[in-house]
Amino acid sequence: QVRFVESGGGLLQPGESLRLSCAASLVLFSIKSMAWYRQAPGKERERIATITGNGAATYVESVKDRFTISRNNDNNMVYLQMNSLKPSDTAVYYCNLLFARPEDYWGQGTQVTVSS
Repeated sequence: QVRFVESGGGLLQPGESLRLSCAASLVLFSIKSMAWYRQAPGKERERIATITGNGAATYVESVKDRFTISRNNDNNMVYLQMNSLKPSDTAVYYCNLLFARPEDYWGQGTQVTVSS
């Protein structure tokens, strides 16, 4: 049974850093491509970072050079290191499989709020 538990969110000021974690219950996790998504208030959920099973990563332009996705295949964890946070990064953050659909299972997410 697939489960994702996201954690690490909080209230931060612009310019600060934060690391999100995702505990994944997923068969054959080590070979699955994973992603971090976020949904800002009033907006559609968007995929912001992806990582293959062997660690190759991609990012959307808005977070490139600020965010880093990583994973630990030994304990089924996915991470998102977020630096130089901006108010526009305020959203609920989710992890899931790459190409997860809206109708698929989603965890509860973790709220990140960036405000001065």
